[in-house]
Amino acid sequence: MLSRRFIAGRPLARVLAPAVAAPRRSIVHTPYSPNTPKVSEVQELVDPKSIDDPYMNGGYLNPPIEKRGNRDPYGDWWDKQERRNYGEPVHEDNDILGALALHDYDHFTPGWGGVLLGTFVVSVLGLCGIVKLWYPDKITVPKAYEGGLEEELGGPRAVRARAEGEPVYWRH
Repeated sequence: MLSRRFIAGRPLARVLAPAVAAPRRSIVHTPYSPNTPKVSEVQELVDPKSIDDPYMNGGYLNPPIEKRGNRDPYGDWWDKQERRNYGEPVHEDNDILGALALHDYDHFTPGWGGVLLGTFVVSVLGLCGIVKLWYPDKITVPKAYEGGLEEELGGPRAVRARAEGEPVYWRH
């Protein structure tokens, strides 16, 4: 098929261009009736001050916010795993407040957590500084060459390697 297009002299780009440029059809089907109000009319009809349902949950009365993981684990619950009684309303945020949700870490305040984190960072950086002062990057045994490799490095005017018996000069 592709070889026929090359033989016919039709470039592939001209064949693919209509397929790429064609508009895609929407899959969403919305029923339309002539009595359906327009969006602008609906926005004019709704007054934010007259909303009877501020939480927009269909008038569902949420129980107070209480994490069920903090309830008494030895209480006489109908559902012992979720610590819930039969017929007790479920909170709208049940996934966050359920007994199997993640723990609420209230062991200390955020300020005290910052102090602990800062103490850790200062301790690690302090330990790194002490190690750098006591153990700088020095070669334990400097390498020495016989005769300082004078000929191998280019003669008497070249920078020589350290010969045996020469003093060691450290760079700081």
